[in-house]
Amino acid sequence: MDFVIRKAKTEDMPQVFSLIKQLADFEKESDAVIITINDLIKDGFGAQPAFFCFVAEINNKIEGIALGFNRYSTWKGKILHLEDLIVNQDLRGSGMGTALLNQVITYGHTLGVKRISWEVLDWNTAAIDFYKQKGAHIMDDWRVVHINEEGIENYMSRLKNK
Repeated sequence: MDFVIRKAKTEDMPQVFSLIKQLADFEKESDAVIITINDLIKDGFGAQPAFFCFVAEINNKIEGIALGFNRYSTWKGKILHLEDLIVNQDLRGSGMGTALLNQVITYGHTLGVKRISWEVLDWNTAAIDFYKQKGAHIMDDWRVVHINEEGIENYMSRLKNK
């Protein structure tokens, strides 16, 4: 199967958004996506892009993406966070996911990062197996911690009321 991996452009964002929605459906979180195509364009292509994105394209149709951003570790220095690696469900097993991951790791290497990190759901055994096969280390003893928008607002209210 012939596909091209390239850096995303603003005009790709409707198709990128569609894959993001597909992933949310797969993860049974369909209602969790609140960003818009305009958010992706504004946040990813301004003077200080909030993320990088590579796309996998077949015949002008985007069938996969790898989207991430820069982070900094107090122990390691510059690192990348891979937010999502998404391949259209019909094309999983085609080598597209490997090609996208290769691109992210190559990109991180050129930036001189000390680590590339991401999360994977514990029930997504296909993804876990894929990442292990690539040499990634799954850290079962760490927990992902989030504070959502509502939690941030509640926190700020408590700070103001002190």
